[in-house]
Amino acid sequence: MAELGLNEHHQNEVINYMRFARSKRGLRLKTVDSCFQDLKDSRLVDETFTVDEVTEMLDGLQVVVHGEVESELINTTHTNVLLLRQLFFQAEKWHLKLQTDISELENRELLEQVAEFEKSEFKSSNKHALRNGQRGQMAANTESIKPKLAPLNEGGSAELLNKEISRLNEENEKLKARLKTIETQATSALDEKVKLERTLKELQKIQGDYKEINNLEKTVAALKSDFERTLNDSTANKKSLEEDLVSTKHNLLKVQEQLDMAEKELERKFQQTAAYRNMKDILTKKNDQIKDLRKQLLKYEPED
Repeated sequence: MAELGLNEHHQNEVINYMRFARSKRGLRLKTVDSCFQDLKDSRLVDETFTVDEVTEMLDGLQVVVHGEVESELINTTHTNVLLLRQLFFQAEKWHLKLQTDISELENRELLEQVAEFEKSEFKSSNKHALRNGQRGQMAANTESIKPKLAPLNEGGSAELLNKEISRLNEENEKLKARLKTIETQATSALDEKVKLERTLKELQKIQGDYKEINNLEKTVAALKSDFERTLNDSTANKKSLEEDLVSTKHNLLKVQEQLDMAEKELERKFQQTAAYRNMKDILTKKNDQIKDLRKQLLKYEPED
């Protein structure tokens, strides 16, 4: 019982699956045979057929057979998935992770080994016919004939297993406690990391502000230097302007004095002219006339 390199229990499981697959394969082959038989019974009633008629019958037969074979291949794939699902569920209960090598499914040597194993297990034709005749009953009783694990004895094996389970449980609890401690440390480290990152951002911000302050100080220093230079230039200009202003004032006083003298001289010269004297005489006469007219008006004004 070591043709496939498995222990007895697993090899029996393989045999049960092969028995199931052989029964399904036999049913599908019978279905394909019935397709041909139906064609013979329904269409092959004449002695002669045209090429078109034969082509039509073969095309129809091809469609039917293609559908049957495709359906069986799809069903086989889904069946294999369900089988793998059972195995994976059992593995996950024990926290195992199974792996498959798809390339081994096309290993010709292994496939031939499985074929030889199948032949050796199902070589009896009578046994094969009996299984085909009883496939319905076998499918219904699959769970009842499926080999079960023998119960453990209450002796040394059970005691050793219980001790091993207890040891594993204790180790599991220790691992859980350690994991919790590690999670707490990781959480604390994460919080510390967040704090450090926040502090780093603040330091970077302060550094940026410090750089900005340095830039502002440089700008202020440059402005101060420009202001002092401008102030010095303004002081020099102010002194020059003050000197110019004093000189201008002196010149203005001189000019004003000269202007006054010129006006006086002009007035003196104008008074000495005949036109001035004539105009003065005329004004004097006019004033005298105005005085006389006022006196005459006073005479004609009514008394109060």
